[in-house]
Amino acid sequence: MIRSKYIDSKKETEKKVIELMIRLYCKGNKHSKDALCPDCQALLDYSLKRVDNCPFIETKTFCQNCKVHCYKSDMREQIRIVMRYSGPKMIFHHPIIAIKHLIESKREKNNIR
Repeated sequence: MIRSKYIDSKKETEKKVIELMIRLYCKGNKHSKDALCPDCQALLDYSLKRVDNCPFIETKTFCQNCKVHCYKSDMREQIRIVMRYSGPKMIFHHPIIAIKHLIESKREKNNIR
């Protein structure tokens, strides 16, 4: 039961971060004023499904560190563009999330060596 709650919490956190980053990208590129543009909404829907179906969610930190890439190549390229744009801006828009990401990335880097 505890493990299930942990996994659910991890999934929800990952989904929240993905949505924040896609919204930041969409708004910053003036795709739409209030809601997500159709392309960004499609990317968000696809990404949320990927998180829901991730078999490695319990052990992985971030998708970029995963050995199995479950995104289709065109969607993977789209999410990379979003991450490249939104990543540096997250520290200003969502500083706590950005700092947690930096700490987790550092931990992951140290565990690989």
